[in-house]
Amino acid sequence: MTVRVFGTAQDSIVDGPGLRYALFVQGCSHHCEGCHNAKSWPAEGGTLMTLGQILEQVHGNGLVRSVTLSGGEPFEQPEPLAVLAAQLKGEGYNLWSYSGYTYEQLQAMAAERPAVGELLAQLDVLVDGPFRKDLKSLGLLYRGSANQRLVDMPATLAAGEVVVWQPPAFEVQQPLEW
Repeated sequence: MTVRVFGTAQDSIVDGPGLRYALFVQGCSHHCEGCHNAKSWPAEGGTLMTLGQILEQVHGNGLVRSVTLSGGEPFEQPEPLAVLAAQLKGEGYNLWSYSGYTYEQLQAMAAERPAVGELLAQLDVLVDGPFRKDLKSLGLLYRGSANQRLVDMPATLAAGEVVVWQPPAFEVQQPLEW
């Protein structure tokens, strides 16, 4: 299986928490005004990579235990990405995906295209919704515009309704007394 790829970031710190491998797929039909990856829109562009080549890159950095699928639009290539995600999840990787579709739209799409549901089921977090330039804020955590949600996928699938992901709270320790 192959994925049409716009590019990769082998050690991203902005596409989710921690050090991550980010896969930017080629092809996006959303065409959001102000998109930071507008060159990824044409479906025929980019480079074809096999799942083996992608896995080799992910495994190539022993410090990376998290992967983000971004774009372009990952859910326009759900079949190979669902297989890739299942492999990575089986190896214990944390998985995030960005999508211009909302979770509700993706759920509806899964009825016609099962790989969409299979990919959703592998994710830890889905950052959903189109980028909206009028709602852009640099102060938002892991998203570009205020309409986008950080969907906690395991909790959402268990609850049957969207549960928003919350970053872990860090406990402040009392300083040691000498």
